[in-house]
Amino acid sequence: MTRLALIAHDEKKPDLIEFARSHEEQLREYDLIATGTTGKRLTAETDLEIERKQSGPLGGDLEIGAEVARDRLDGIVFLRDPLTAQPHEPDISALLRICDVHDTALATNRASAELLVEGFADEE
Repeated sequence: MTRLALIAHDEKKPDLIEFARSHEEQLREYDLIATGTTGKRLTAETDLEIERKQSGPLGGDLEIGAEVARDRLDGIVFLRDPLTAQPHEPDISALLRICDVHDTALATNRASAELLVEGFADEE
């Protein structure tokens, strides 16, 4: 089963929810994990089942990075806000590094997230 992590900076959470809604049927087939606040919103605003890690400021992004390091994750959608990200929000650099080391797909915007999910659908 495809295992996918979902993360979003505060300003991008609505975009991630919209993305999840538009791909809900396909995402329902995946094993989903998310950082705490993002996972809480996704669970409340979609019918998806999501394993919630800690919130980003409490290390949820690092928990997701550990999943990559253990080869337990097929990809990450991290909708980041490159212009107004706040200091308390997860930093992409550590996730980018661990994904590159382990050859794990990482989408950082809606366009690349669409391609990532389409690619997983083609593998099924």
